[in-house]
Amino acid sequence: MTDLGRFITLEGGEGTGKSTLIAGLEGALSARGHDVVVTREPGGTKLAEAVRNLALHPPEDQAWSPLAHALLMNTSRDDHLRNLIRPALARGSWVICDRFADSTRAYQSIDGVTPEDLLAIEAIVVGDTRPDLTLILDAAPNALAERRHQRNVSDVFERKATEFHERVRSAFLEIAESEPERCVVLDALGSPDQVLTAALNAIDTRLDPS
Repeated sequence: MTDLGRFITLEGGEGTGKSTLIAGLEGALSARGHDVVVTREPGGTKLAEAVRNLALHPPEDQAWSPLAHALLMNTSRDDHLRNLIRPALARGSWVICDRFADSTRAYQSIDGVTPEDLLAIEAIVVGDTRPDLTLILDAAPNALAERRHQRNVSDVFERKATEFHERVRSAFLEIAESEPERCVVLDALGSPDQVLTAALNAIDTRLDPS
């Protein structure tokens, strides 16, 4: 765990409701007296946001190799950690991040980068700044199809076929199973209030906030 602040990450496939849950958590934790910093990956700083746009929206008819995509995500993450996440934690803030290293593990491993290579890069970039708690929002991709349609978002991942999203779901569940001390799986098909209640229960159980 971090010495002062708390680092919470939200993971899951497209349309699982991470943004809605983050808004609820920010309000609830702020009401408890915590200073809350909300951020996202890829992104969070000016340089990282520039990398995000390059990674998710490459020029027309161009595509990154799987390894290059993984390196771009970690390039963004390095700046994000150095200039936003670590300083916030050091001053005692609670950081809630929409996606983090688990997303790189899940998405880029499906694209073809070996888990060993991804973990080696992650170890260099992330170091000891690992989440205190990771909430994984889970639901079958078919059940989320309408949500994804309503979001009207188009990037290199949103455009993938259903089979890809099914593999992403499986990858996140494998991460949760391999690291149960850090990860909690939440039912993404619950109402916003139900999901928020479950998330706060996980925070109270795992992090014992004041």
